[in-house]
Amino acid sequence: MSPPSSEPRVVEDIRGLVQLMSDGTVRRSADPASFPVVDADDTDGDGDGDDGSGVEWKDVTWEREHDLNARLYRPRHLGAANDARIPVVAYFHGGGAGGGFFCLGSGRWPGPHGWCLRLAAELPAVVLSFDYRLAPEHRLPAAQEDGEEAMAWLRAHAAHDPWLADAADFARVFVAGASAGGNIAHHVVARFGKTGLGPPVRIRGSVLLTPAMAGAARTRAEAAPPDPNAALTTDMIDRYARLFLPPGATRDHPAINLSGPEAPALGAVATPPLLVVAAERDVLRDRHAQYARRIKEGWGKEVEYAELAGVGHGFSEADDPWTPRADELVRLVRRFVVAHMDAE
Repeated sequence: MSPPSSEPRVVEDIRGLVQLMSDGTVRRSADPASFPVVDADDTDGDGDGDDGSGVEWKDVTWEREHDLNARLYRPRHLGAANDARIPVVAYFHGGGAGGGFFCLGSGRWPGPHGWCLRLAAELPAVVLSFDYRLAPEHRLPAAQEDGEEAMAWLRAHAAHDPWLADAADFARVFVAGASAGGNIAHHVVARFGKTGLGPPVRIRGSVLLTPAMAGAARTRAEAAPPDPNAALTTDMIDRYARLFLPPGATRDHPAINLSGPEAPALGAVATPPLLVVAAERDVLRDRHAQYARRIKEGWGKEVEYAELAGVGHGFSEADDPWTPRADELVRLVRRFVVAHMDAE
């Protein structure tokens, strides 16, 4: 009889892109086609500018220990006035239309990149798109901690990087994100409120696009038979949770159940207004509605809630950022930013 194999076996598998092995190691696909990125041709502040968007960008490393990058965007033409500085959007990516739930994603992927180009051009705004550590190599709350550290980086560079300071009004900052990034945006405003970062930064609002959430008790949508065409299902969320939750934690962990029984109350936090955007075909739509109600009725905060028809989880970071629903979302976000960028 041959001896048993000592080769590690696959314990969890995310579409062949990320595999957790029985010995605790993690294998990520080395195929560049699995993780396509939009490269910046230079990093000297000129951006590549070849896409006709009217937006320039550059890449920086904002955290060196873990080699975390940020992509910074600004409109090329800010107007005739030399002091015409514009709002800032601190953005945290998701993992694409399938969710990714803290295990996949980069701000340099085509979906987040295209969405940030639209935000920069059409709000208009200076957009800082931050990468963060991914699970299972770095389980929660690593991603949320990176979100907080990214905001500290933003504050430190607000006045010292001419590429930012010449265009950006850091007294009008909005924190935004999609899927896992929307979850991070929640934790950022819960941690800092409007003014916790200190001058010159003031957070005027937060935009949560189909934010990543979970809970031990199923919602009606989560308990229903899965939509065969859905980009994200309850089974997939459970699989992701086994990869991103700390050992022994349940789906009620406050890092992922944002309004659940273990979530810290926000009543005492001076949070800015929130825009929560849900999707009609998202298995998390009921949870998003519950979250918005808890924010407004339970904690007495200002929240705007919208559910967009005909789209699913993470739709804002789809590879085509020019769909009619994406147009609708840009208008919704722009209206929110204009309404709150000068409010006290």
